[in-house]
Amino acid sequence: MRKPIPPTSKSSIDARKLFPSMKVEVDSATVAVADLYHNWLTGLVLGLVTHKGKEIAAKFVFKLFRHQHHKNFLPGLKKLNLSHLPDAVAAAQYHYFSNQLGGVKVEYLKISDRKAWIRYPPPRWIWAGTAICGIPKEVNNEMMYGWHAHNGVSLGNPKLGFVCTKTTVEGQPGLEGYYLEYDHDLTKRERLRFSPNESCPYIDTNTLPTLDYESWPEIRQSKAYRNYSMEYVRNALPILVELLGEKEALKIGGLSARQIGMHCYDRIASEAGLTGDKVADFLDLLEFILAGSGDTWVREKTSIKVGAPARISKNLTVSETIQELLNAPLEGLLATHNRFLKLDRVKADTLSIIKR
Repeated sequence: MRKPIPPTSKSSIDARKLFPSMKVEVDSATVAVADLYHNWLTGLVLGLVTHKGKEIAAKFVFKLFRHQHHKNFLPGLKKLNLSHLPDAVAAAQYHYFSNQLGGVKVEYLKISDRKAWIRYPPPRWIWAGTAICGIPKEVNNEMMYGWHAHNGVSLGNPKLGFVCTKTTVEGQPGLEGYYLEYDHDLTKRERLRFSPNESCPYIDTNTLPTLDYESWPEIRQSKAYRNYSMEYVRNALPILVELLGEKEALKIGGLSARQIGMHCYDRIASEAGLTGDKVADFLDLLEFILAGSGDTWVREKTSIKVGAPARISKNLTVSETIQELLNAPLEGLLATHNRFLKLDRVKADTLSIIKR
């Protein structure tokens, strides 16, 4: 069992200095944080389906994935050195490499310069575990309307569309489809087409393109996975408030966050090597999470002050509602750690642990 993180009373901490020669520890914390936010994203969509219905959940997914598309697609093509490729191939390779870095199981197959397949075999990253059973197809489809169907528009190619051939939410062996450059300009409706009678050809996984591991070593990949998960949540919360209003967003988003925190506690505590249930033990857990997030902090006897801005709120306008939502997963973790303790926000950047 790993040793607990030593308390660091009244000292400013940089995650890079916390474990100066222990790569596994930093990696472990980074992946634990990535999993926490990944699970919250999935739980948030399930919460919307359950409490607000599939129509609201579908709107949320569309808005989130369209936002992610506008923010990341074109810059990502340049970062991954794909801009020189034919549009259909570039679009498919973008999804292949970017999702791979985000921890998503994904495959790719080029047929020609005008047609390229992308396939997400089970288990689906966003609908992990039993969540796959609770996602309506209408919600899943809005992910593709939000992103895949808009790649041609962003590339300035009105002939490029996406054809979806299979979806895991409908019991088929993966989400798959292909980018196709047609001979004519597409209408908005034609940018995403469903063709369930087609199937992706066999893909030999030994022939798939690989990352440049000198440029993307393991630790950088784990950070990419963390940033991928955190960015989805960071961008999801303002969209949730926009759709539901502050009161309802706090109710639905906070509930899912606390539930996820409670259910993630055992794994995170195990990764951190923690077994106690005292205030000091939970502060150790918070330090583990902050290290995995890439944050800095100052620890006092019963509180932690996080260096501004916290990574999860980077470039985010943090209202009172958003701040409460960001704290909710930590409240869930604390509820499992010790149900007689309570998380108290002393200041915007300072969390204290007190008795109920």
